[in-house]
Amino acid sequence: MIPVPSQVRIWLAVGRTDMRRGMQGLALQVQETLGRDPHAGDLYVFRGRNGNLIKIIWHDGLGMSLYAKRLEKGRFLWPSPADGTVSISPAQLAYMLDGIDWRNPRHTFRPELAG
Repeated sequence: MIPVPSQVRIWLAVGRTDMRRGMQGLALQVQETLGRDPHAGDLYVFRGRNGNLIKIIWHDGLGMSLYAKRLEKGRFLWPSPADGTVSISPAQLAYMLDGIDWRNPRHTFRPELAG
């Protein structure tokens, strides 16, 4: 799990991203496409065409980090390109990284009786 401080904003780069890009290419995409500063301390999340791989870049004040996660089964749920840039909470990012629907998480089990 990525140690995300509470004040950090998390941005989803909607649409498809070329997953061959590294840190510099993704940081350039943040500047040109999203119009944001990749060195401001926010997390930027990118998803590839197949939907089973995401990359995250984050500048923590000391340097840039690149995180990647590939799902063995299923796909990461992603907003449509019409939504523009989407900001999510650290809890929603945790759901996303676990392959759970971060837009509407639900408990799969709820006890009927206590004890």
